[in-house]
Amino acid sequence: MKMLKDLKNWILLILLSLIWGSSFILMNKGMYTSGKEKIFSFEQVGALRMLIASIALSPFALKALKKIKDKRILGSVLIVGFSGNFIPAFLFPFAQTGLTSGFAGMLNSFTPIFTVIIGFIVFGNKLGKSQIIGMFIGTIGIILLMYSGSQVALTGNWTHISAILLATLMYAISLNTIKHKLSDLKAIEVSSLAFFLLLIPSTIALFTTETHLTLQFNPYALNGLVFIGILSILGTAVAVILFNELIKNSSTVFASSVTYFIPVVAVSIGLFFKETLSLWQVGSMFIVLSGVFFINLWDSIRAKKTEIK
Repeated sequence: MKMLKDLKNWILLILLSLIWGSSFILMNKGMYTSGKEKIFSFEQVGALRMLIASIALSPFALKALKKIKDKRILGSVLIVGFSGNFIPAFLFPFAQTGLTSGFAGMLNSFTPIFTVIIGFIVFGNKLGKSQIIGMFIGTIGIILLMYSGSQVALTGNWTHISAILLATLMYAISLNTIKHKLSDLKAIEVSSLAFFLLLIPSTIALFTTETHLTLQFNPYALNGLVFIGILSILGTAVAVILFNELIKNSSTVFASSVTYFIPVVAVSIGLFFKETLSLWQVGSMFIVLSGVFFINLWDSIRAKKTEIK
């Protein structure tokens, strides 16, 4: 039974890696044509992505609302909605106005490190020796990766890199909240409720960013909307449900280690579209992932000790 559960978790992990690894190029294609002509701004991409995903998941939310009896649960869902979805939806497209999609995917590998830190500081999770070693190695990798970012920046600077760092911190907050505060709800319930609460903010964002005018007057708007639509349905609505399922069936650290594979997918797709990549970045990414490996090692050791008992 445990083998089947582990197999399911690994399948979910790989599937999510493929979906989220391709989301960076989808964001890029939603903002620019192949000739680098502007379609949607980063704010408009974020607004469209959130609104489409919210509408798609609304029918499930109406059913899930009936199960909510404690108002504190809604507070936790609100945290998940904004920290795990709404805020990153604007931060990542902004980052990609100055960074390649491959490099953005590599920066996303910071999530497990922030997950451990938030779990330790906020939720009192125990910290093992391998996790401390992992965070030390990961921090070195982060510094090198951020430094090497100047070699692949399009027009970007530290602001663009910091946007992704903030987004990964938001993901870590959301991930821990789901695991520790919303474990009684099903994955589809958490996802649909989170996006249901984002329906109004997403609608407001759509009009304040004048997305409707771009749809009306930009000749490339339909092409860009197709990529954003795929990103919204597959890369957001479906992926979030799968991710929440993974969180509930495994540990927060294992779930966040989806970032092991996201950079590989993102970089591979980026290279296909002729994006540049430096050896410094490849080396830095492996240092970060080595740190993530040590962080996950503590989880594996603890799981084996539990089985023996």
